[in-house]
Amino acid sequence: MANVLLGVTGSVAAIYTPNLYTGLRRAGHLVKVVATRPSLYFFDPLELEPITSSGQARRNPDVVYLDEDEWPGRDSGQRYERGDKVVHIELRRWADVFVIAPLDANTLAKLACGLADNCLTCVWRAWDRSRPVVLAPAMNTLMWEHPLTLRHFQQLAVDALTEPPADLDLDALLHWINANCSALRVVQPISKKLACEDVGIGAMAERPEIIAEVQQALAPHSK
Repeated sequence: MANVLLGVTGSVAAIYTPNLYTGLRRAGHLVKVVATRPSLYFFDPLELEPITSSGQARRNPDVVYLDEDEWPGRDSGQRYERGDKVVHIELRRWADVFVIAPLDANTLAKLACGLADNCLTCVWRAWDRSRPVVLAPAMNTLMWEHPLTLRHFQQLAVDALTEPPADLDLDALLHWINANCSALRVVQPISKKLACEDVGIGAMAERPEIIAEVQQALAPHSK
C-alpha cells in the first residue's frame, strides 16, 4: 500500500477521475486528489467520498485539495499567518508517488518551465525527485503533435537528471524516458475519437494501464 497523490488538470479526460480514484483505492492505495480549477469543469469533487451533514453533501477536504486550500480566504482578503500549513508541502511529504492524470497541454508546459501558479504545480515544483512521478497526458491530436510537446518532454527528462539523445521523435523520446528515468514514467495517450470529434492520438490511456504503471513505478521504492 502506498500514498498516491492524484493530480487532475483541465482535460476532458478529467471526467474519469472518480473511476481512476476508485481503481487506485481498489489496488490497495491511500489516495488524495489535487485538482486545478479548470479540471472542476469536468468532474465533481462530491463524487469522491463527500462528507454529509444535515442532509447536505460537501467536498471532503481530506480527500480533494483545491487552490482555495493552498490560499484559504485569499479572495476575501485573508492573509497568511506564521504557523499556517503550507498545503503543497504537506501533500509532498505525504505522497509516495505523484500521478498526474490527465495531464493537459497547459500544465505540461508549466511543469517543463517550472511555473507554480496553482496547488498542483506547487507540489510539482517542490517534489522530492527521488520519488516516482507518473504522467498520463491527454489533449487534442494537434496539441499532442505540436513541436512544443516534444520540447517540453525533453525538458522533463533533463529535469529528471537524464540527458536524452537529441534526435528522438516524441514517441521514441517517451519510450526512452520510461527506460532511462528511474523516477519518471509517461503513460502515452491512445488514438480514438476524441470528445471534440477529432480522431487521432491524444486520449488519456485506459485506467487499468495507468494503475499498472503506478504499481510498476512504486515497485523499486517499496520497502
